[in-house]
Order: sequence, then structure tokens, then C-alpha cells
Amino acid sequence: MLVHPADIQDVHGAVPLLERLRIKFPGLDFVLADGIYRGKKLIEALAPCGRWTIEIVERPRGVKGFQLLPRRWVVERTFAWFGRCRRLAKDFERSIATATAWLLVAHLRLLTRRLARPGQ
Repeated sequence: MLVHPADIQDVHGAVPLLERLRIKFPGLDFVLADGIYRGKKLIEALAPCGRWTIEIVERPRGVKGFQLLPRRWVVERTFAWFGRCRRLAKDFERSIATATAWLLVAHLRLLTRRLARPGQ
């Protein structure tokens, strides 16, 4: 997780995030990404970090309305879980440190609820 200011576009924020991931998880080499990340700029920016396979998940051309995309539901489901945390519903935080802390609290809430389920 990497929280950055609102004036940084996701495309530009992906590079520092993936650089940190490379350090923590050196065996990670496959990334699924949204259509906004297509193009050579991201791959060129990540070249010093080693080889990456980046698969862009895009909607098929000509499809109108809802279209289920491979593995996209995992991201959307996670965002829905975070949406249940009122503190994350609005941008109340004045610093990146507190925004990051509340996101970690939301993760801990999800984890403790899963661990507390009887019989699973």
C-alpha cells in the first residue's frame, strides 16, 4: 500500500509502489493492471527494478454496458470492503501518515473479522 497526494496520478504513483514491492517481494514478477497503465512509460520506468510482466486488463472493444473482466472483481471487492469503513468514505485526513494509518486499521478490521469466524 502506498498513499500519495491527490495531485499525483495513479500512473505516476505506480512506480514507487512497485519499486517498494520489488524490495519486499523480490520473486514478484507478474502484475495485473488497469487500462490506464498501458503504454511503454510504466515499463521503462520500472526497468531498473528488474523484469516485470505487466498484463493490462481491458474491456473488449465494442462492448456496451457491464462486462465482467478477469480478476478485476478482486480489486472492486476490496474497495467495497473499504467503503464500509466510514472513516475511509470521505477524505477527512490532513496528512498522508494518518490516511495510511486508517487504511491499515481497515485492513486489520477485515483480518480480525475473518479470524473470528467460527468453523472456518
